[in-house]
Amino acid sequence: MEEHNEELHAENQQHENNAQETITKVTGMYKDWFLDYASYVILERAVPAIEDGFKPVQRRIMHSMKDLDDGRYNKVANIVGHTMQYHPHGDASIADAMVQIGQKDLLIDAQGNWGNILTGDRAAASRYIEARLSKFALDVVFSPKITEWQSSYDGRKNEPVNLPVKFPLLLAQGAEGIAVGLSTKILPHNFLELIDASIKHLQGKRFQIYPDFPTSGIMDVSNYNDGLRGGKVRVRAKISQLDKNTLVITEIPFATNTSSLIESILKANDKGKIKIKKIEDNTAANVEILVHLPNNISPDKTIDALYAFTNCENSISPLGCIIFDNTPLFIGVSEMLRRSTDHTVVLLKAELEIQLAELQEQWHFASLERIFIENRIYREIEEEETWDGVINAIDEGLKPHITHLKRAVTVEDITRLTEIRIKRISKFDIDKAQQKIDALEESIAEVRHHLENLITYAIDYFTRLKKQYGEGKERKTEIRIFDDVDARKVIIRNTKLYVNREEGFIGTSLKKDEYVTECSDIDDIIAFTRDGKMQITKVDSKTFIGKNIIHVAIFKKKDKRTIYNMIYRDGKSGPSYIKRFAVTSVTRGKEYDLTQGNKGSMVTYFSANPNGEAEVVTILLRQAGSIKKLKWDIDFADLGIKGRGVKGNTVTKYSIKRIELKEKGVSTLKPRKIWFDDTVQRLNVDGRGELIGEFKGEDRLLVINQKGELKTILPELTAHFDSNMIVLEKWNPEKPISAIYYDGEKERYYVKRFLVENTSKVEHFITDHPKSQLELLMTDWRPMAEVVFYKQRGKDQKPNMEVNLEEFISVKGIKALGNQLTSDKVRQINVLESLPYEEEIAVPTEEMEVVDEETVQGEANSNAANDSEEPPVAGDGQIGLF
Repeated sequence: MEEHNEELHAENQQHENNAQETITKVTGMYKDWFLDYASYVILERAVPAIEDGFKPVQRRIMHSMKDLDDGRYNKVANIVGHTMQYHPHGDASIADAMVQIGQKDLLIDAQGNWGNILTGDRAAASRYIEARLSKFALDVVFSPKITEWQSSYDGRKNEPVNLPVKFPLLLAQGAEGIAVGLSTKILPHNFLELIDASIKHLQGKRFQIYPDFPTSGIMDVSNYNDGLRGGKVRVRAKISQLDKNTLVITEIPFATNTSSLIESILKANDKGKIKIKKIEDNTAANVEILVHLPNNISPDKTIDALYAFTNCENSISPLGCIIFDNTPLFIGVSEMLRRSTDHTVVLLKAELEIQLAELQEQWHFASLERIFIENRIYREIEEEETWDGVINAIDEGLKPHITHLKRAVTVEDITRLTEIRIKRISKFDIDKAQQKIDALEESIAEVRHHLENLITYAIDYFTRLKKQYGEGKERKTEIRIFDDVDARKVIIRNTKLYVNREEGFIGTSLKKDEYVTECSDIDDIIAFTRDGKMQITKVDSKTFIGKNIIHVAIFKKKDKRTIYNMIYRDGKSGPSYIKRFAVTSVTRGKEYDLTQGNKGSMVTYFSANPNGEAEVVTILLRQAGSIKKLKWDIDFADLGIKGRGVKGNTVTKYSIKRIELKEKGVSTLKPRKIWFDDTVQRLNVDGRGELIGEFKGEDRLLVINQKGELKTILPELTAHFDSNMIVLEKWNPEKPISAIYYDGEKERYYVKRFLVENTSKVEHFITDHPKSQLELLMTDWRPMAEVVFYKQRGKDQKPNMEVNLEEFISVKGIKALGNQLTSDKVRQINVLESLPYEEEIAVPTEEMEVVDEETVQGEANSNAANDSEEPPVAGDGQIGLF
């Protein structure tokens, strides 16, 4: 009994020791197990390899499809099941990965409903759709002889370590994945541009590649940064104006679909950022989303608002992370292309070397076969009774004839000779055998030439791919530099701003007080008080500015055209000063004193003028002492526009009784110069692009496109222009427009000259026949054209005809057909130099520049006048008299 207890005690002690030995601390578990998990996710799931551009699941799908390939379609469910022999995960993940490959329309020939990347519709169940490898995939992805193999996860099958892809597939398809501690986002690039870039790299030339998206759209790659971390790509929908109340979206940004795009538009409408009446989604094979606008809503501003507040513009941040040598590596797309192209050259060399070895083997045996049959060596074995004897006999018989062979004859070679059938020997044709050997020698020479000129061979390989598979793979996404949309300029003002002047409050909740203007929640408000204080604040429900508010308005940053005219008293009984100033930039929430800061200072006259208007006011003084002049006029136009901090010019040192408005003013600012920047297709006042002209308030732009449509518009900086625009200039209502067009119905060329008749709508000035097209359009006063004719058979070439359009036809209505240009067959029509014309030059109005406030501090009294006389001054606009 005691012995038994001792045995139990010893056994329990052993169990305790074993338990102590297997205890692992949590820190150790984290260090080992989590690191293993992170490595697995990075290497085996989320990040593609640079060698073939595939993640493991994608590689296994392609390998399985090659296993099953017989030229016919296979059910996707069948392919997924077959892939599960190699991929240790569920069928859903494999099916989803396969659908993503299929939607890229490069490696998989898909049949059935594979979903729609435009609408976001999912693919049908895998049992309903079918697939097979595309011809491109069979050509560039597989090459079993140079593939490195490894055992599958259960050891039953062999799978490729990497597929021998001879193309920059990773960049063509793009990749996205989130691993542990890192992620990757490689954007898809254009098939043809990748081939061109690969060829340039092989030629030692520089290249640059940019993304190209299957959803088309417009893209700004100014900050692409070669696809590295920190880069950014801005993508936009393609939006155009169908008519004055309808916009049409025909292309969408990458990583969105029509459903999410429409949802974002509706959400922006609900929040009051934009105003729309309804949306129609007519998307099928191509995107078509109709956005219907209410009356009196600007289509151009709405387009900008769609970019500012909806998914019509998105920003994509690329991150180039790949697996190289079982390690994550962060590189740019240019380096990816170089590595991929170099890897392709290595694979092509390996294939050529294998091909050369096979051809040499074929040549070796063909030569042996010819020697064996032509010299009737097979007769030497008739007397031999053992296998060794047969081998030795053939070996001895071959020796006199094999000096020209490239390698020694082996037992395996002799064994193959003994397997030649008698029937083949009897029908052996020496000439055909020699032709075969000659063809093999030519092939060997060709392969050797390719190996010696490997780079040229690789360039030819890429050129063949481009020619064979490049059809229909042109760039879809338009590359353009975007202008930044100022949200404050395009947001719909859906909130009302109110003011309580006496108490000094402004806000959207003061509905019982005075209404000021429509505003939005992102607007800034500028406010002035009677004691000469100014403040900029954001729109809020209720904000205290200061008692006795004299002016409230929406503030436009960097606005040099809104000029404030002001007269103020310095202190309780000091002199009065006059000043004109613009407010271009301030700190929000900070209070600015526009007087000299003395206690009791008060604004006695104030006006805000959106175009620098300058009014005339009458100053009336109080009777005191021996003042000789109690009344005189001051014209604000006589005063220069300075900064808000200047002291101003002296009006009088005596007490002012009141100030009366005598005469409203006109703008004292010079006409605004407007440029057109062709890069971003927008107008600007910053001097970028081509100068269109100087514009006053009533001046308009003439816009004509290739479809024979014209319109006149106000030169608003928010205006959008079509890519088929052919004329953009300052419109002169008196200058005729000359057009030569082809009439599709009459099949003749016509000439017409006309004036713009309706400035409020788009007008079509060529006939509506589908084959009608605009040939030439000229806006010069006296245009000239040259007509070149076809040579008629059997006749001399008709000389070119010069046409003075001013003499050829008089100015008629815009709807007139015009005069027939000629009845002969026209080859081409050229524009000639116009005849001289002296255009009347309008006398320019007196101009005044706005001086930035930073340059005028300390100039307060530079032009001060005598206190008892009329001072030099300037102004006009929204007027306040106190």
